[in-house]
Amino acid sequence: MPAIESRLNAASESFQAHRAGMLALLGQVRAHEARAAGASNASAERFARRGQLLPRERLALLLDTGAPFLPLASLAGLGHDNEDLAQSVPGGGVIAGIGRVAGVRCMVSASDSGIDAGALQPMGLDKQLRVQEIALENKLPYVQLVESAGANLMQYRVQDFVRGGGIFRNLARLSAAGLPVVTVTHGSSTAGGAYQTGLSDYIVMVRDRTRAFLAGPPLLKAATGEIATEEELGGAVMHTHISGLGDYLAEDDRDAIRIARAILGGIDWARDEQARKFAPPLYAAEELLGIMPSDGRRPVDMREVIARLADGSEFLEFSAHYGSATLCGHMRLEGHAVGIVTNNGPIDSDGATKATHFIQACCQSRTPIVYLQNITGYMVGRAHEEAGIIKHGAKMIQAVTSATVPQVTLHCGASYGAGNYGMCGRGFAPRFCFSWPNARTAVMGGEQAAQTMAMVMEAGMARKGSVDRAKIDAMQRQIIERFDRQTSVFTTSALLLDDGVIDPRDTRAVLAEVLSVCRDGDARVPQAMQFSVARP
Repeated sequence: MPAIESRLNAASESFQAHRAGMLALLGQVRAHEARAAGASNASAERFARRGQLLPRERLALLLDTGAPFLPLASLAGLGHDNEDLAQSVPGGGVIAGIGRVAGVRCMVSASDSGIDAGALQPMGLDKQLRVQEIALENKLPYVQLVESAGANLMQYRVQDFVRGGGIFRNLARLSAAGLPVVTVTHGSSTAGGAYQTGLSDYIVMVRDRTRAFLAGPPLLKAATGEIATEEELGGAVMHTHISGLGDYLAEDDRDAIRIARAILGGIDWARDEQARKFAPPLYAAEELLGIMPSDGRRPVDMREVIARLADGSEFLEFSAHYGSATLCGHMRLEGHAVGIVTNNGPIDSDGATKATHFIQACCQSRTPIVYLQNITGYMVGRAHEEAGIIKHGAKMIQAVTSATVPQVTLHCGASYGAGNYGMCGRGFAPRFCFSWPNARTAVMGGEQAAQTMAMVMEAGMARKGSVDRAKIDAMQRQIIERFDRQTSVFTTSALLLDDGVIDPRDTRAVLAEVLSVCRDGDARVPQAMQFSVARP
């Protein structure tokens, strides 16, 4: 393949300005993540008194030392607990990601029990459902470290109660699909949450710490008059000796993690294949920080991004002279063959037709597709309508919807209008979807929306005989503020409209990891069953 010859000037003022803007946004992301970790770690003294490890200490012991770990949805719920983002604690009360346990690539989910005893935070339910969905689609074993007070009854919402059943349904689906569910119950797993433990294939319980029951002592007494201690009702010794709910009795958190690793090490599961040989890009990943402008309306040659992702910076462009604003082509990424679809401008009829052809050709050759989104939308105007932009855009959306290969989406910049759809946005169920800190998503730009509504409002006022310009201006400012607030990645990622915000410099490593996850998942044939594994 030919190598891309970069024309980026890393010494230019514009590059340095773009880099500074990206680093500032990345600093905000890291500050929010650090706040969540700090809020959890503030419980260290209390955990130490109980002889327990903090959630992130448990996770560190569970995962293979030195192996990659891909955290997911770390900004979930940002701003939902506190409108002041500087005070908000994101993460949804759950730490989740893809990592290796005893050589087995797994989806790992841990209750962040250092915060509100592990009660689910805003968007925590959606985060758990999303990581379970990823595990199912990519055929990953599921390991959960449970210690949760369950739902916060002071913030009870009936819709969360009903939708929460999806967590338990997914655990049963994982098991029935032949994907082992391994649970360490470090502390409370009560009421409906007891089924988070009960719907597991392998259960490790911790002496004097595990609590699993449908009704705790206060509720039991209120409902039946019976008096019992927590240990008698649902302690680790009772469940491993009498009820049969627990399979392994651990002496403490460290011992429980040791057992969980032994379980994964003892199953017959394919480990990672030998590393592939590949050449690194010709250009430094550090330069990805300065490519994207702060103003999403400014044009970018996305070949500059590809040049810093592709092995040897080699890229074979597909149909380069037709629909040239839509950029398609083949490359390799750490040895993985990949089809790329990205944008050097709005999508016109030719570009949509080309992308449709390319997506179908990738499906024919079983080549995964990565969408690098930087799109202001599809072309509009009389000439484009006459050229059939709607029908050609519809063909592209049909191809994205029906593609038979893994599709991964990265929001590099703008993601506006139907361009979000045609470029495999979250609504089109890509296997994975990540964002750079500068990403912005909306039906259109705030100024466009404001101008559109201003014209509608002015016409309505004119028909009534009087145009109030001050009122129109105030409405425009309100719309722009609303759009700007919602287009930010700090809003979209908080709503789980992506799977996480990543450092642009980590893009190649992240894409290589998820492409490997997709490849291994598609090649794996687990021993599926009609039902999930039932407890004795």
